[in-house]
Amino acid sequence: MQAMDTLEMVRKHRIIVALRGVSVEQMTDVAMALRAGGIRMLEITFDQLDPDRIAHTQRAIRLVRDVAGTSMLIGAGTVMSVAEVEAAYEAGAEYMLSPNIDLAVLRRAKELGMGAIPGAMTPTEVAAAYAGGADLVKLFPCDALGLTYIRALKAPLNHVPILAMGGVNADNLRDYLQVVEGVGVGSAIANKVLIRKRDYDALTEIARRFTRQIEE
Repeated sequence: MQAMDTLEMVRKHRIIVALRGVSVEQMTDVAMALRAGGIRMLEITFDQLDPDRIAHTQRAIRLVRDVAGTSMLIGAGTVMSVAEVEAAYEAGAEYMLSPNIDLAVLRRAKELGMGAIPGAMTPTEVAAAYAGGADLVKLFPCDALGLTYIRALKAPLNHVPILAMGGVNADNLRDYLQVVEGVGVGSAIANKVLIRKRDYDALTEIARRFTRQIEE
């Protein structure tokens, strides 16, 4: 997938599921359970506290790419350095997400042809991220801001595609999707208790609760 397609894919699939704190050994089972539930975009995150995060995240991305093939779009999350951009690209990530704006990170992602979704909170940050080349801007944490804030921000910045992340769940999904191009969802879909129990059928059903709302 070329960077120019990232926005198109988000508009089509509407949900990116962030896999944070999932062991490498379980990563493919979790990914396949979510795929069975209709999820088509994943974010495999770098754990910034892990000194071996580059090796661990690369392995996880490669494993999921091997089993998913072209049926899922795999991105890297919590990308906070140029080295992490390059590592994600080498492993096969097609896009990257960050919690912040780092223009060096953003530029390198674009140079490599990756989709780039940096995080922002204020109108100034959102505009700066988009001017810096972002395909979408991740509004984070959106639950702390609320839909009223997002609607107000989108009024003057209606040209900036927004991915809302933080607090999106099955109950408010439709409300967010009326305002933004897509959403990022973490533990509301990738439930940590179910993952620990290896209850992959339950994960699939949770994913379906979300994707059915997009299909309806």
